[in-house]
Amino acid sequence: MNENIEFLQAFLKNPAKVGSITPSSPELAQKMIADLKPEPDDIMLELGVGTGAITKYLQSIVPDERSYLGIELDGRLVRSLRKNYPKMEIVRGNAVDAVEIHKNSGLGKVGAIICCLPFVSLPNEVGEQILLQVDQFMQKGCTFRTFQYAHGYYFPSAIKLREFMRDRYGKSKRSPLIVKNVPPAYTLTWSTK
Repeated sequence: MNENIEFLQAFLKNPAKVGSITPSSPELAQKMIADLKPEPDDIMLELGVGTGAITKYLQSIVPDERSYLGIELDGRLVRSLRKNYPKMEIVRGNAVDAVEIHKNSGLGKVGAIICCLPFVSLPNEVGEQILLQVDQFMQKGCTFRTFQYAHGYYFPSAIKLREFMRDRYGKSKRSPLIVKNVPPAYTLTWSTK
């Protein structure tokens, strides 16, 4: 199935959990993975894999199947992802359980998190639970990268995410606006490495 149609169907089924009507553009995907080097002892964790718009680029930098773990809530998307990316470890699960899912995977330490979750449209308590999961990985030395759409950058939940991370890990490194994305977006990076 066409990635755009699949993504739109997922959005229509549950707009609060998808957050956009189109997958991330190649320009945003490449910015999300820039300078990251996953290894078996320093793995990449992708939260909210979606249709694999970023996974498509991640697979080129992941050295083997023990260097990546993707978590996606939508079962239909997980089935499609496993078919399209058979060498990537993608599990159906909720990001609020990321620490437990990682522990059960038997994979190495999480060295970087790529987060594609729509914090702007998630209920506050869910967003808070996810950030507490991220916090546990960050305390062990990790890079966290997410993106925020330009139109939602000053929404209360977007500000809350940035404040949560800033209070613990300092100011983010924000990319220039990526205009070749619908809608345009910034990437935000924090690191404890």
